[in-house]
Amino acid sequence: MAEHTPRSLIVTLYGAYGRSPGNAPLAVSELIRLLHTVGVDAPSVRSSVSRLKRRGLLVPARTADGAAGYALSPDARQLLDDGDRRIYRHPAPRLREGWVLAVFSVPEAERHKRHLLRSRLGRLGFGTAAPGVWIAPAGLYEETRHTLERLELAPYVELFRGEHLGFAATRESVARWWDLDAVARLHLDFLERQEPVLRSWEERPAGTPPDPEEAYRHYLPALDSWRRLPYADPGLPEELLPKDWPGARSAEVFGLLHARLRDAGAPFVRTGTT
Repeated sequence: MAEHTPRSLIVTLYGAYGRSPGNAPLAVSELIRLLHTVGVDAPSVRSSVSRLKRRGLLVPARTADGAAGYALSPDARQLLDDGDRRIYRHPAPRLREGWVLAVFSVPEAERHKRHLLRSRLGRLGFGTAAPGVWIAPAGLYEETRHTLERLELAPYVELFRGEHLGFAATRESVARWWDLDAVARLHLDFLERQEPVLRSWEERPAGTPPDPEEAYRHYLPALDSWRRLPYADPGLPEELLPKDWPGARSAEVFGLLHARLRDAGAPFVRTGTT
């Protein structure tokens, strides 16, 4: 799994702590402090914030005490809200819920949009059923629609719901539509990094109050790693996955880390004190 980038960590920080009225906007000085805690220097924070501003994901805003800061744009909030349904999804989808198909046609004069479409559908978790025909579990429809509309790609795409009727068994077809070995490796990499973190917290004496800075320092990288994984893994029904699929365990580990550390780290984000 890719190393954490300053830009990704900033988005993760806003997703975890920057959407409730009491936590947004975040002052620039606070962004620098919070990212420094997870190893990002001030110049990298400032340049990443500038790029996120240019992309329309962050907008300038004053904090309650008048300090210069940034808040999420409406598009960024929609992006994070859609992401929540993946990051915290439970239970896994059922096969009878069916599939969403994306079929697109882009004029040759706009072939750059064809590349953008393929790239975006791949990042949404779609597999390739045939040239120009992309497939994903039906539960990804809403996010797909929001994403294509936000990127002004909707005019080139038709979306359908349906079921797979053959000719190969669906389990066999799924193995062609997605690189499941690559997805499994991502889950195993997440487990290699985060199971020791979870174990270290579980082994602490019962009743020991968590240190907010330490909880935040462990939670933010775990969330940053995890939130990218559900986009590589579309969340296929269990009966279509290989035996001993590691996705269930990695989801369990993230869920336990989230329950233990997210709220425990919030005081450090809100007050800057431990």
